Amino acid sequence: MTVKKTSVLVLDCAEPQALALFYAQLLDADVRTGDTPDIVEVVGAAGVQLAVRRDHGYAPPSWPRPEDSQQAHLRILVDPADLDEAEREAVSLGARPISTDVEEGPHDARLFSDPAGHSFTLAGRPATP
Repeated sequence: MTVKKTSVLVLDCAEPQALALFYAQLLDADVRTGDTPDIVEVVGAAGVQLAVRRDHGYAPPSWPRPEDSQQAHLRILVDPADLDEAEREAVSLGARPISTDVEEGPHDARLFSDPAGHSFTLAGRPATP
């Protein structure tokens, strides 16, 4: 028998309600607090499912970390024509651009850190027919 499964990316942070609200606004999703305020879900109609968990000893990740590889990050796909607008929206909600100093000019993927320091990418993706 196959058991139905759902995967959820969980981000650790010091203030889960605030970080969940950031992602809910960025992804046009809803915040659902469970039985404990230490874990909050972000759920949206477009298949968004993310959780944020309180870690009392949380220290924000640093990026880039030359001594080891990045463990995970969230990649948010938008229509390439909407990339500039998506960037403005993310920054207005508290995201901080991370400069990679790799190349100048327009990019089809832009790296940010969320208010708790996790990296995420806004990337252009052509609309599906």
